[in-house]
Amino acid sequence: MKNITAVAGRDTFINCRVIGYPYYSIKWYKDSLLLPDNHRQVVFENGTLKLMDVQKGMDEGEYLCSVLIQPQLSISQSVHVTVKVPPLIQPFEFPPASIGQLLYIPCVVSSGDMPIHITWRKDGHVILSGSGVTIESKEFMSSLQISSVSLKHNGNYTCIASNDAATVSRERQLIVRVPPRFVVQPNNQDGIYGKAGVLNCSVDGYPPPKVMWKHAKGSGNPQQYHPIPLTGRIQILPNSSLLIRHVLEEDIGYYLCQASNGVGTDISKSMFLTVKIPAMITSHPNTTIAIKGQTKELNCTARGERPIIIRWEKGDTVIDPDRNMRYAITTKDNGDEVISTLKLKPADRGDSVFFSCHAINSYGEDRGLIQLTVQEPPDPPELEIREVKARSMNLRWTQRFDGNSIITGFDIEYKNKSDSWDFKQSTRNISPTINQANIVDLHPASVYSIRMYSFNKIGRSEPSKELTISTEEAAPDGPPMDVTLQPITSQSIQVTWKAPKKELQNGVIRGYQIGYRENSPGSNGQYSIVEMKATGDSEVYTLDNLKKFAQYGVVVQAFNRAGTGPSSSEINATTLEDVPSQPPENVRAISITSDVAVISWSEPPRSTLNGVLKGYRVIFWSLYMDGEWGEMQNITTTRERVELRGMEKFTNYSVQVLAYTQAGDGVRSSVLYIQTKEDIPGPPAGIKAVPSSASSVVVSWLPPAKPNGIIRKYTIFCSSPGSGQPAPSEYETSPDQLFYRIAHLNRGQQYLLWVAAVTSAGRGNISEKVTIEPAGKAPAKIISFGGTVTTPWMKDVRLPCNSVGEPVPAIKWTKDSEDSAIPVTVDGHRLIQANGTLVLRSVKAEDSGYYTCTATNTWGFDTIIINLLVQVPPDQPRLTVSKTSASSITLAWIPGDNGGSSIRGFVLQYSVDNSEEWKDVFISSSERSFKLESLKCGTWYKVKLAAKNSVGAGRISEIIEAKTHGREPSFSKDQHLFTHINSTHARLNLQGWSSGGCPITAIVLEYRPKGNWVWQSLRTNSSSEVFLTELREATWYELRMKACNSAGCGNETTQFATLDYDGSTIPPIKSAQGEGDDVKKLFTIACPVILATLGVALLFIIRKKRKEKRLKRLRDAKSLAEMLISKNNRSFDTPVKGPPQGPRLHIDIPRVQLLIEDKEGIKQLGDDKATIPVTDTEFSQAVNPQSFCTGVSLHHPALIQNTGPLIDMSDIRPGTNPVSRKSVKSAHSTRNRYSSQWTLTKCQASTPARTLTSDWRTVGSQHGITVTESDSYSASLSQDTDKGRNSMVSTESASSTYEELARAYEHAKLEEQLQHAKFEITECFISDSSSDQMTTGTTDNADSMTSMSTPSEPGICRFTASPPKPQDSERGKGVAVPIPHRASKSDYCNLPLYVKSEAFFRKPDAHEPCPVVPPREASIRNLARAYHAQARHMTLEPGAKPLGLPPPASAATTLPQRTLPMPGPAGPAPAPAASAAPAPPVAAEPPVAAAAAEARVPTHSKVGGSRDSLLEMSTSGVGRCQKQGAGAYSKSYTLV
Repeated sequence: MKNITAVAGRDTFINCRVIGYPYYSIKWYKDSLLLPDNHRQVVFENGTLKLMDVQKGMDEGEYLCSVLIQPQLSISQSVHVTVKVPPLIQPFEFPPASIGQLLYIPCVVSSGDMPIHITWRKDGHVILSGSGVTIESKEFMSSLQISSVSLKHNGNYTCIASNDAATVSRERQLIVRVPPRFVVQPNNQDGIYGKAGVLNCSVDGYPPPKVMWKHAKGSGNPQQYHPIPLTGRIQILPNSSLLIRHVLEEDIGYYLCQASNGVGTDISKSMFLTVKIPAMITSHPNTTIAIKGQTKELNCTARGERPIIIRWEKGDTVIDPDRNMRYAITTKDNGDEVISTLKLKPADRGDSVFFSCHAINSYGEDRGLIQLTVQEPPDPPELEIREVKARSMNLRWTQRFDGNSIITGFDIEYKNKSDSWDFKQSTRNISPTINQANIVDLHPASVYSIRMYSFNKIGRSEPSKELTISTEEAAPDGPPMDVTLQPITSQSIQVTWKAPKKELQNGVIRGYQIGYRENSPGSNGQYSIVEMKATGDSEVYTLDNLKKFAQYGVVVQAFNRAGTGPSSSEINATTLEDVPSQPPENVRAISITSDVAVISWSEPPRSTLNGVLKGYRVIFWSLYMDGEWGEMQNITTTRERVELRGMEKFTNYSVQVLAYTQAGDGVRSSVLYIQTKEDIPGPPAGIKAVPSSASSVVVSWLPPAKPNGIIRKYTIFCSSPGSGQPAPSEYETSPDQLFYRIAHLNRGQQYLLWVAAVTSAGRGNISEKVTIEPAGKAPAKIISFGGTVTTPWMKDVRLPCNSVGEPVPAIKWTKDSEDSAIPVTVDGHRLIQANGTLVLRSVKAEDSGYYTCTATNTWGFDTIIINLLVQVPPDQPRLTVSKTSASSITLAWIPGDNGGSSIRGFVLQYSVDNSEEWKDVFISSSERSFKLESLKCGTWYKVKLAAKNSVGAGRISEIIEAKTHGREPSFSKDQHLFTHINSTHARLNLQGWSSGGCPITAIVLEYRPKGNWVWQSLRTNSSSEVFLTELREATWYELRMKACNSAGCGNETTQFATLDYDGSTIPPIKSAQGEGDDVKKLFTIACPVILATLGVALLFIIRKKRKEKRLKRLRDAKSLAEMLISKNNRSFDTPVKGPPQGPRLHIDIPRVQLLIEDKEGIKQLGDDKATIPVTDTEFSQAVNPQSFCTGVSLHHPALIQNTGPLIDMSDIRPGTNPVSRKSVKSAHSTRNRYSSQWTLTKCQASTPARTLTSDWRTVGSQHGITVTESDSYSASLSQDTDKGRNSMVSTESASSTYEELARAYEHAKLEEQLQHAKFEITECFISDSSSDQMTTGTTDNADSMTSMSTPSEPGICRFTASPPKPQDSERGKGVAVPIPHRASKSDYCNLPLYVKSEAFFRKPDAHEPCPVVPPREASIRNLARAYHAQARHMTLEPGAKPLGLPPPASAATTLPQRTLPMPGPAGPAPAPAASAAPAPPVAAEPPVAAAAAEARVPTHSKVGGSRDSLLEMSTSGVGRCQKQGAGAYSKSYTLV
């Protein structure tokens, strides 16, 4: 433990810290004595020792801390405590000191450990020897010596002693005494009477001297001074001066200032005060009265030191008698005073003011105020018309000047304006406390003049300003006459009436209020009010939107500007009957037997019958297993139950019930489904029996036409009439097996065979009996049956053709065309199974037709014919608007083709014109019109309609627009807007607002003072009267009104002015109100003019620059066109066996097709038109004469069932050329609307293919003009996408031929850039929507390009392809490629849609031209024969040759088309090639690759395009098959 030091007299703590546990106790010892041993020692539990008030002799020494850690073991440590004693200063004091004395003060330390250090401080600062102060220090004392005490030695002195123990101090104060002395001595001075005076005297000393003032009156030698009593008027200031607040004349005399502080002798000094008198007004009248026109004198008396000047003032103006002769001033002395008189000759109203007389001398001035009141008769009151009614008016007046006399009364006089005042009427002696009055018993619509007088004790005023007023109209006193009601419809009643009697109209009848209420039980009995303007003596109004078949009470009231007159007597009428608005309730259906069902229901709610219930109608129809509906039937009854008999057995029925009134059928109930019970089945629909061997026969049959239940099994009966067996043999088969082989029969013996079906109800009727005899020879026989097969599109269909015979027959399927039968090829779309069944996958409309199955073997053949009917979604209806009203639109339509399946219903969609939120309405299939109700008044609506059949929803009709009756409100100029205006209020008559046929929902008024920027708003739903309050008087206001209804808002602006305070009007606002307004108006007018001028100039500059750029392009394009024509001037009149002799440049511009051609090199090829596209602008004659271009046509059927057809070719978009549209309508084929054609064109190896064209054509316009609808895509370099985009062809319509040439030239430059470039076809957008636009990519070239965006519709197809290089042909070995079904001469152009890959079709006859692709008007059979096949796939081994392929050749099938340059993404998509030639790109990520390889179609793809009208041109050309060089190739893709 460390030694510690303690300070004597203080407490000390000694800690004994023990580390470890446990321990038992801690004890302290000093000199072997256990502590504590006295009251100053304390030992705490934690081992700490406390020593209180430490004493040096007793507490200093060694201390031992002992810790017991075990019962017999302890440890200890010692610590030495040293005690230090702090110093102790003996008390000392400063004796009283005076200036100049000697001073000695000792500071002695009486105890403390040495060494001790002693220092002195004065006021906290260390004292250093010098300046008369000496400090002497010894071992335990120090002395302070001052040789000459002065004031600077005043202060607190501190002696500080310190040693190692502590520092202590003792402080005392030294005070030095000083005798008094004058700082400022008193001197003689003047005092001004009535004002403050200060007698200066200032002394100092210590202690501070006490000052006393004494006064001796009189101006002679002072005899005796007396102390001055200190009052509120006389005070001694802090600096010892004497303050006299108001000097009086008695204050004259001697004053003595005496000071003492007990040090030395007292001091004193005297002075003399003289008092001067300033000018003072001693007498004047405060108030006085004068009569106007009489003389009046005013007197004023003054005194003070002379000379005294007296001046008169009127108000703040000095009166000068020399200038104003009405005033005269005289002055005279009267002893010590001066009297001045002001005379007024005579007194005037302007003298009723304060007059003042001013007395002035050298020592001051004084003023006396005199209030003069000049009395006279009062001024006439200012009269104001507060309110004018029909028979009374309210007046208010203000008495501006009462003549300085109390008003004693008023008189009012009024008369007809045309009369003189001699015939006046008066109201006299009106109390002066009243400021308004009502004049009654006036006549309505009359003009009055009115004036007033006021009185006081002096006399009567002049008459007031004469006012003219017109009394208002009064409300009519009579009701309309001859009110009649005539019901018109179930929701409207026509009201007719005549105007009230003329003498009771009390003004001009402005309109009428028609009140109507429903008088049926449960109604609230309150009237609904409608208003109409008056049109004449007889009026007609139709109440709409009433309840159906309800009684209404109607009253009519006339109104004019004043209000509404009495109503007519209530007349009742009932609206006409209407159809019930709700169906019968609780509809139930119960099947009783196989052909009887009971339908029951309850009556609809009475409130929804809308008439007298006449009965009920039950509508029911059957639902067949194939999805078709049976004929709708209905039964009428007055009961709430009906029994349906003669129903088809075990058949699903749909049942609806409706109630009807005299007006017609009401709403049908929800469809209720019921199934009749099972019964025994009918006979099988057909039976066949054929010998299959010498001892067996095969019997086949068709299911019963009416199974009447679920077929459980079939029973086959076989009997031999000559065998002697009475009972036939029976055989049973499952319901799924429709044939049976009966064996172990005798050869040459005849057998009778028949079949019966069995349901849970029992065995049904037997079929016809057929006779059969087993034979040794078994010719080919077909046991399947022909007939008609109906199926929805996009389903897989199985056409069975099971056959028997020895040897096994060969099966062949054909499909009938118009003039021949086309063999059915096996591909991905068609499959012939081993049992002869033809499977058609995802059938389409073009698959419909007659299919013939032929079975052949050595001994014969057999055939069956199956008629396949493919059902498709229905065609679009033709929708029209038949009628409109304020709240409804009635639509009518003619359904289109039902697609081979009965129409189930219609879906009507409608929305507000500026909204895309469509609402759906489902309509029954039997309806051909529909009324859209509860629509907004005066609003445009968009409506479209689609039909639904068992296949799905069909195409949507054209969107038509219709507007409900009504328009926005308008304000009639004939109506007076303001009915009353005063200085603070304006009353507006809003009945001038015409509703426009739609109820006004709100009227907003905004008004502001002219020149103010802030508008005040007031909103109201009232169409009668509105008050504008808290207006400024005599102010022009601007007023804006806006009335709104569902059709829109009408606006009206006007100006009005409030009246002046006296009821007078204010002048119009001048055109120029000031320089600021002129600048503001000039700025307001000039800014738009300057901005418009700058805009026009900027537009002119931009157009000029664009024009210059276009002209440059035009010159280049013209040169290009002339060069091309000169290069290609050879004609070709007939097809040749080589390359084309007269190629032409075929450049496409969106919406406008431009052909630069050698006009002699054209050939007509039947009714179809074809062109030979050339993809480069370099038509060098040095090119290999064998070079050519090939085209591959791709047809794309509609893809999925639930979306309907993807390409609609049955109509042209609304807005196109009407002649073209008409011709298209007359020529198109119904089924053609489900397919489109694409042509992919590629040229020689040195020129990679880069055009993909879409062609939808119809022929039928006059003079052989071909209406062509096609769309362009864009191509871009994969190495530089932006460059390609900047070179894209604009989609703007060209305005002139030269403009088209310029755009074509840009496209030609793009073709040059694309030469030898690797590119990718990236996106195609095809849609069936009539409003879709074909757009791709984006262009930044604002000069000649139009920014294009990607359509947002779902199902957009996207694919990528890269033309492989010839050297990459080895990379295509071993890939799956399409295989043709055959390879005859002209089959290349008729290949299945997905097989036309030119690399695999080498034709030996290179001169055989390909037939042109059939046009749109071709029959469905031609289309199906040409395009419905689908290819198989196989894998080519290296070096292998495709099975059945002729030598390499090519063919081109092209149409008038628009080339579609396509923008490509940056990422390449290399495609493998086949061994013989480059193959179609089938191995890649793009979805099209999978589709091309597997012939699958994604469910959300859409095919279509823009149907904008195109430039119609009569063109012709030839499509030829040409021999291709080794490096040429073409590709076909399935677009998905």
